[in-house]
Amino acid sequence: MSRLDPRSPLVLDAKLVGRRPGAMHELEREVGAPSDLGTDVVRVEEGSPLRLTVRMESVLEGVLVTGSVRGTATGACVRCLDPVTVAVDGRFQELFVHADRHDHHHEVGDEDADEEHLVEDGLVDLDPVVRDTVVPALPFQPVCRPDCPGLCSVCGQPLAEDPEHQHDEIDPRWAALSALAEEPPTTTEKRT
Repeated sequence: MSRLDPRSPLVLDAKLVGRRPGAMHELEREVGAPSDLGTDVVRVEEGSPLRLTVRMESVLEGVLVTGSVRGTATGACVRCLDPVTVAVDGRFQELFVHADRHDHHHEVGDEDADEEHLVEDGLVDLDPVVRDTVVPALPFQPVCRPDCPGLCSVCGQPLAEDPEHQHDEIDPRWAALSALAEEPPTTTEKRT
């Protein structure tokens, strides 16, 4: 397992609250978004600003981290492919367990011990918490507006630009009959 970098903006110093239950520390910080924060359709671009508001509280098991993350995600409308901007505003609360308490949870057979977030070398890594907060909050199918009509399925023209847009389509099974409806060509040849 790699060690946490205390200089990383998503890594918090748990020593600010110590191990005495009830101690608390609040902070606000703006951080650059980590890579791959989103889906193929909508995402918070790497390095774009995320505003974190965090409260760390020392509890018997570890450090309880409560906070919010705000930012902006961008993507494309799934109907017309126009650019979409989505406000991100998520809240989280996560317990980061001290190593000795984590070991105790394993000893007593706690089934959730493998999924616990840990205080590592006195540090708390918010990266997985931010991801778990932001990604599910993003729209599954973002649209530029709720009534977006999308694109023409025949030519790809945006239907919002021309609401009356349509194509006269003939069912291919009947297309051969359309030739019969046409007038026969007239010839002006003289008979000799």
